[in-house]
Amino acid sequence: MTDSTISTETVSNEPEPSDSLKAFGEAHKAFRKRAGHTQEDYAPLIGYQPSTVASIEQGRRFPQRRFVERAEEILDAFGVLKGVYKHATREKGLASWFRQWAELEELAISLYTFENRLVPGLLQTEGYARTLFRERIPVISDSEIEARVVARMERQFLLTERPNTIFSFIVEEHVLRRQTGGAEAMREQIEHILEATEPRNVEIQVMPMSRGVHAGHAGPIQLLETPENEWFAYCEAQESGRFVTDPKAISLLHMRYAKLRSQALNPEDSRSLLERMRGAL
Repeated sequence: MTDSTISTETVSNEPEPSDSLKAFGEAHKAFRKRAGHTQEDYAPLIGYQPSTVASIEQGRRFPQRRFVERAEEILDAFGVLKGVYKHATREKGLASWFRQWAELEELAISLYTFENRLVPGLLQTEGYARTLFRERIPVISDSEIEARVVARMERQFLLTERPNTIFSFIVEEHVLRRQTGGAEAMREQIEHILEATEPRNVEIQVMPMSRGVHAGHAGPIQLLETPENEWFAYCEAQESGRFVTDPKAISLLHMRYAKLRSQALNPEDSRSLLERMRGAL
């Protein structure tokens, strides 16, 4: 891949500001109350869980465009919510270079992830995520750790609220054998992966350590497909992320991911291995 095929945002070590999301949340709450709705009775009308409505109103979750459009219609908001939404920035806790990918991730109909460094964010427990943030260099404050843990946990709504999206995860076995946070924390992490990948649309494959060479040695891969059947890719490195739009580059990553799928254990054998690993901890 060359620089001409990849658009890269400058990394920022600071969490994104959340003032604009709080402003959107307050405006939304005011219109909801004006319409006489509680979060509980409003949620099914807009097609989201009450917890999602609460998170958006608290400024902790970036609202999807269809949420905003639906809210305008239900609450008769005079275009105010759409206006505030135009100035909304990604929630506190997500790095700026991840923002573009995260927005597409919420709309994806297919999402493929290969990881050879750590458990993918969508599958991490709170304890695992907290350990990673506590040990990062440079050291960040306790408040920043909390913000980033919250942001990471909030993203996991994708696995429960998008049952028609296909999620494929391929993870190196050594990642799962590393006792990040200790044996008990890792047992909890493996249990969480087994539970999160029970739905038919969520699949986990383990790349065994016995596989000496495979197609993923160049690093992690993330691919997603939009509702318009466009494909994008995201590659993460030290303190940076690359958002890939070039069809040739994406085709190459697709070929690598397809090869990884054939080289990893199948989903059934992967789950059996995870269950044995859990039992050994």
